[in-house]
Amino acid sequence: MAKLIAVLNVIAWSGFWAFGYLALSSGSEAGSQTVVAILLAALGGALGLWAYFWLIRHSEATGYAKPRNRVTITEEETA
Repeated sequence: MAKLIAVLNVIAWSGFWAFGYLALSSGSEAGSQTVVAILLAALGGALGLWAYFWLIRHSEATGYAKPRNRVTITEEETA
């Protein structure tokens, strides 16, 4: 499953950069094409972020990557 998500991550970020470039470089006469390119770039960015964060959580859970330093709040600190 992790390899499938990793492939999705690469494809999503590629789509983000490709359609983002198309949206930015299109002229003012291509209105509807620009909107479609913006929507596809946003979809690629959202899927890329989701897949990236999933891979981070998965690698920490399986022990492949060291977990982040997180502060735990004790009962003494909340009183």
